Amino acid sequence: MAKDRTMTIEKSIRAIAGTFILLSLALGYLQSPWWHLFTAFVGINLLQSAITGFCPMEILLTKLGLKKGGA
Repeated sequence: MAKDRTMTIEKSIRAIAGTFILLSLALGYLQSPWWHLFTAFVGINLLQSAITGFCPMEILLTKLGLKKGGA
């Protein structure tokens, strides 16, 4: 049985968050520790999204045409 490799909103949010975290950690190490505040921002946004269900990135990705994944 083949896996569905369609990029959904949920997969995109995880990929974007992971990319932002890795990028800001690298910039914090190579440029300025102030970049770690961006890492904290991403983490806080993920936490508030889990608690409230509101995710600004989900709204943006929906407007870009991505679909929600099925269970």
